[in-house]
Amino acid sequence: MVMEKTKRTFCVIGAGTAGLCAARHALQAGGIVTVFEMGKQLGGTWVFNEATGKNEYGIDVHSSMYKGLKTNLPKEIMGYPDFPIPEQESSYIPAEDMLTFFQQFAEAYGILEHIRFSHYVVRVKPTIDEKGWEVIVRDCPNDQLLTLTFDYVLVCNGHYHAPNLPKYPGMSVFRGKQMHSHDYRSNEPFEGETVLVIGAGPSGMDMAYEISKKAIRVTLSHHLKDKPQTVFPSNVTLKPDVTRLTETGVEYADGTSEDFSVICYSTGYKYTFPFLSVDCGITVEENYVQPLYKHCINIRYPTMAFIGLPFYVCAAQMMDLQARFCLKFFSGAKTLPTQEEMSADTAAEMEERWKRGLKKRQAHMMGPVEDRYYDDLAQTAEIDPIKPVIKKLHKISAMRYSEDLVNFRNDKFRLVDDETFVKVN
Repeated sequence: MVMEKTKRTFCVIGAGTAGLCAARHALQAGGIVTVFEMGKQLGGTWVFNEATGKNEYGIDVHSSMYKGLKTNLPKEIMGYPDFPIPEQESSYIPAEDMLTFFQQFAEAYGILEHIRFSHYVVRVKPTIDEKGWEVIVRDCPNDQLLTLTFDYVLVCNGHYHAPNLPKYPGMSVFRGKQMHSHDYRSNEPFEGETVLVIGAGPSGMDMAYEISKKAIRVTLSHHLKDKPQTVFPSNVTLKPDVTRLTETGVEYADGTSEDFSVICYSTGYKYTFPFLSVDCGITVEENYVQPLYKHCINIRYPTMAFIGLPFYVCAAQMMDLQARFCLKFFSGAKTLPTQEEMSADTAAEMEERWKRGLKKRQAHMMGPVEDRYYDDLAQTAEIDPIKPVIKKLHKISAMRYSEDLVNFRNDKFRLVDDETFVKVN
């Protein structure tokens, strides 16, 4: 990959899983890279922060990490394609080990000197000639606003930081405590409480299990077609959707009601890019970010890309693939299709999604079609694909998670080659 004689400049927003691999590939393509990270350290969502609400600079606390969190996928598939997480006793590792891994990765590729910590991106907008980007950044410790220009912007701010709260009748009359899983830090405060967890995604199931160790009883409200197969502790019950809140509890879709002292919403997050000016041409409606080519390149201004939007994926592997995909075009090694061609490609894919019955909020959901997405990126940009062994292990481990929430983290895997893995225990 060879840049033109004048070096291209890259603004990378965020120093988490996506930002670090984006910075690495931009550097390797010969770019001048600046990473803006509003936290004091790298690692993004893996950084534990006891605080909730606002930080000392009046900015929303980004982290949703809680005490004692371990990965819910095996470390064998959580590293980058050519930079795996080092071998250790267990396949499911604590958040601290993930942070150590990211630190090692940043050191190995000389990324650290390009990161500006405690720098909050306030505004990104196209330059007047529309050939680059004007980026206004707040240097928080010095309380200064800096205005810089870049050729490319890689948006890597993650999507686990802006809580998505449902609207139920009666939310204002409920006398107990209401919170979002974003503010959950440990199960200690739930000692002696009666708790309703709404939402049975990975974090909702995890929290119901963790809270049940301290609470008197926990109810998990969900609308999964198939009831989770996992065996929960005896003080956990499953109920259908909530229809309304009352002063003391909730009413369910099956006509029953129950009282609670705490309601915890594990109802996901909003994709939000408060720093993007309206002139960037990007809109977000019910978590559908558009117009994007292959879920990452801004079709209106193809010098901007988003790394890490798709979900139900093998995150680090996909983000690395997306970063390589974008850099192949940004570096000039391959020419992007025209805006019309990119729009047509996206329209065809979205049409196929709506036909499968997906809703707007599932516009970037991969799950059963993740392999197809990875292969499409690799073939389109002519880059190395994700290894078959990673895809296979991702499917198996995701199934194990839903089947046996209590014990799945005891599984130990080892990758044998690019095709094969073995379960060691």
